[in-house]
Amino acid sequence: MVDDENRENEGDLIIAAEKVDDKAINFMATHGRGLICLSLTERRVEELNLPLMSQNNESRDSTAFTISIEAKEGVTTGISAQDRAVTIHTAINNNKSKDDIMSPGHVFPLVARDGGVLVRAGHTEASVDLSRLAGFIPAGVICEIMNDDGTMARIPDLIKFSEKHKIKIGKIVDLIAYR
Repeated sequence: MVDDENRENEGDLIIAAEKVDDKAINFMATHGRGLICLSLTERRVEELNLPLMSQNNESRDSTAFTISIEAKEGVTTGISAQDRAVTIHTAINNNKSKDDIMSPGHVFPLVARDGGVLVRAGHTEASVDLSRLAGFIPAGVICEIMNDDGTMARIPDLIKFSEKHKIKIGKIVDLIAYR
């Protein structure tokens, strides 16, 4: 999913959080190379009692990171692809509560603004909107795509990436138009 060239001008891998498994996390870590984050609704963040990482958010695009998390059960060190998938499934499970997670951890939640991409045209909101529109729990897992040399992948790079891995490219602007 790519955002506007006048915004971050980046592409993120996106998957519905409830569809995440160790293979998806490993693909993101290996091929995306960016920070793997869990996009959650404002309501779910409140239910899990996750404070923002910074009360004075000075990031250019107001990305709303919370403190990092880990599942209390079912994980070992927390960093493996399987452990991160377990943490993600714990965090999105409505039968689980703040008592089932701990901090710090190896999963980085983001708060999606209510109203989704119509309010903020970011990858965080796009992942929640796409998951909701597909009939899944409104939560997504995202990872920025970096080139082999560590630079951020731009449209020409992302086209090659999508062809190589046989994945589609979506645009946030198109999601906004659809909504």
